[in-house]
Amino acid sequence: MNPQAPPIDRRTYGQILKSTVLIGGSSLVNILLGMLRAKVFALLLGPGGVGLMGLYMAVVDLAQTLAGLGVQSSGVRQIAEAAGSGDRARIARTALVLKRLSLGLAVGGAGLLALVSGPVARITFSDQAHAGAVACLGLAVFFRLVSGAQAALIQGLRRISDLARLGVFGTLLGTLVTIPLIYDLGQRGIVPSLIAMAAASALVSWWYSRRIDLGACEPSALPVRREVASLLKLGFAFMASGFLTIGAAYLVRILVVQHEGVAQAGLYQAAWTLGGLYAGFILQAMGADFYPRLTAAAQNKDECNRLVNEQAEISILMAGPGVLATLTFAPLIMTVFYSAEFGPAAGLLRWVCLGMTLRIVAWPVGFIFLARNAQAVFFCTELTAAVVHVALAWLLISRIGLDGAGQAFFGLYVWHTAAVYLIARRMTGFRLSVANRRLGLLLILSMALVFAAFERLPLWPATFVGTAAVLASSLVSFHVLMRIVSPDALPPVLRNRMPRRLSNAHRRIHSGRIG
Repeated sequence: MNPQAPPIDRRTYGQILKSTVLIGGSSLVNILLGMLRAKVFALLLGPGGVGLMGLYMAVVDLAQTLAGLGVQSSGVRQIAEAAGSGDRARIARTALVLKRLSLGLAVGGAGLLALVSGPVARITFSDQAHAGAVACLGLAVFFRLVSGAQAALIQGLRRISDLARLGVFGTLLGTLVTIPLIYDLGQRGIVPSLIAMAAASALVSWWYSRRIDLGACEPSALPVRREVASLLKLGFAFMASGFLTIGAAYLVRILVVQHEGVAQAGLYQAAWTLGGLYAGFILQAMGADFYPRLTAAAQNKDECNRLVNEQAEISILMAGPGVLATLTFAPLIMTVFYSAEFGPAAGLLRWVCLGMTLRIVAWPVGFIFLARNAQAVFFCTELTAAVVHVALAWLLISRIGLDGAGQAFFGLYVWHTAAVYLIARRMTGFRLSVANRRLGLLLILSMALVFAAFERLPLWPATFVGTAAVLASSLVSFHVLMRIVSPDALPPVLRNRMPRRLSNAHRRIHSGRIG
């Protein structure tokens, strides 16, 4: 215990948990809708069709990242700063510039993808038969960028409930439109379904953003130019980071297609999607509320480090049971979410889950670079990560096969987690709290035990070990959350059933958890 460590403000833990539950609840609904879509697509399209959809989605992701110039992410930061100043005129000006700039980038991005559709099709599919489909995907890029600007305004103002509803209703509307398209058109409906999903998100985000009263705004030329310059300057770092991350994933998919074929790329897409579902539950909540809060405290190193440790602790506690459950029931999950044809991807899913766990731990630390506007550091870490990911994939896929793609992803985050931690320690003196070191070690040992059980033991004994680990992790997470979160932050059903001894513990001020 560190006697000089500052006391924990359990109200902050409660705020983190509230935001995580709210955005996480939205993510849970999205996961269920994603399960429905994935099941229908798997049954109607098979591994080959799912692989084709994954390649189209990779093209859209890459084009959106390049065309958007990172303005959505920088817009969140600019809006959050403006909101923190309390200057309504500044908020209105930033919002107006963000929307207009994003609309221009959306038009340019859609047109550019249409112009280069031939070369993109050749690189992705080794022929030009898909050039027309790639050109049409420009519409999906347009709608995504428009939607992103509207969501950035909502997130920057920390309207978390609206952000949660936006995700739910956007996904619901998109699901209701895409399933009939795939049912009627089969593989020919993949591109229209991707466009429809993006359009649905844009429509719902417009509905919620229009409800925000920003007041009249007649900005002069000089403030607008400064605002645009700020958005683009910071946005470039986000764009470069996103391009490197998505570009690396795009190249890995191409490597899978070249070495294993489109059907195996479908298995890779399925494992990648499922591996990211539960992690997305945590990461979306982290980006929605934690990033704006950290930005406001970025120049206070002690406060910054405290916020990161608290976010990391909540993230580890909530991630542990889900990750262990995915490791344990991977074959069943692949069959339920997709079909029996996707069963061979269970091993790949386990490797992806290991990488996603490290990603959850590394992300709150990595936000320090963004909050402190350390663009060069942020870019260098992302560039090195992309190189490591592609290099490992190139080395392992050719020698091991499909599982090599998952092992490459895990290897990437072993490196990335260590690098981000060391850089953050040098930048702000950041250190993981004692509680986080203990929880992290416990989670790592639990994952290693479950993973080794499925490598060395028959199915049923391994499943028993995994199930025991899931139950133990759930109990530990629940117990710790009840101790560190203020009762006021809990739902009434939990607050009323909370043991009196734990409730009384919240009224005592403890120190020494950070150290």
